[in-house]
Amino acid sequence: MKVIMLLGRSTGGIGTHVAQLSVELRKRGVDVIVVTDPLTASRFSFGTVRLWWPGSGGWVRALRDIRLLRRLALTSDIVHAHGHQSALLATLSTLGTRGRKHGPRIIVTEHNAVLKGAGRRRLKRFAQRLVAKRADLMTAVSRDLVDEALGFGARRAELASVPSPRVPGLLAQRLADGPTRARIATSLLSSLALDQQVLAEPLVVTISRIAPQKNLPVLVEAASRVRNPCIWVVLGDGDPCVLAQLQLQVRALGAPVHFVGARSDADQWLRAAEVFVLPSEWEGQPLVVQEAMAAGTPVVATDVGGLHDMVRGTGLLVAPGDPEEIAKATDRLLAEPALRADLVARGRDAAKGLPDGSDTASQWLAWYSETLLMT
Repeated sequence: MKVIMLLGRSTGGIGTHVAQLSVELRKRGVDVIVVTDPLTASRFSFGTVRLWWPGSGGWVRALRDIRLLRRLALTSDIVHAHGHQSALLATLSTLGTRGRKHGPRIIVTEHNAVLKGAGRRRLKRFAQRLVAKRADLMTAVSRDLVDEALGFGARRAELASVPSPRVPGLLAQRLADGPTRARIATSLLSSLALDQQVLAEPLVVTISRIAPQKNLPVLVEAASRVRNPCIWVVLGDGDPCVLAQLQLQVRALGAPVHFVGARSDADQWLRAAEVFVLPSEWEGQPLVVQEAMAAGTPVVATDVGGLHDMVRGTGLLVAPGDPEEIAKATDRLLAEPALRADLVARGRDAAKGLPDGSDTASQWLAWYSETLLMT
């Protein structure tokens, strides 16, 4: 079986997922070729890769890339597109192949919602309808996106798992007790040149791209309202203009928030934290929430998308865009050790039940085979 993985620009969870899935499928004898943007290829180890992404080198290059992708698709069994742009590109580059004896099957995984204010929303909705009606199989990372795909006319839509490759390693580590958390936190925070008194305060962690969808201004506002002393660290990089605005907001509100950029030791920050907070406007199956649960860190997250199913019963869900709710939930966890301990145990148990990369690859191999048998 020959599969093309089609993926646009990604620096986070989607790229991680495609890289892991590609490795696991190759172990099962699948010939996987990843077609992606040069920036994405530089961030992840995809194995066999083609840098044929329209828009990365002008119009002439774009037309050439589409032509090359079409030729490759015609020699493949499956074109598996990840995300809205990839889905549209897969649809357009395979026009006229439906009904051919050896034409490829088109499978789409939607990883993100189209949010209000995202720009060109009507055009994006039109593209989503086109993709849904053309795809042989639609999958999505949250139940709301599955329902949306069916509403757009998809013949079949399934909920797909996006596991974090870090979860097994975190579960293998002994759960950090209070003194261990404090020791790890002190070691991590010592590099930030903070006041010694601040170093002794409980650590709250957020891991997030610096992007509008993540609602980080709401996080800063929430941090300024938290009554219990804490130090709040945000790991992740992204839009420098958004980051500059956030830094101004931190200073204006006197919020105990420190943006430290992307870090390779994110798992240790999770093990050190008393609370993990994710204030996003929308999320599917964020890897960082899976990792926080596996690390034994109680989660505060907005009740949106796939977070509802993931965090319900294992953490605290709050309304999106409400800094007061986030502040109150964070305060509860900082002030109530018994609640923290209960959610730590629930989160670890839930993480143990999550599918891993091998489980996910087996499910995808079954879906590929079923799709190839469809008439």
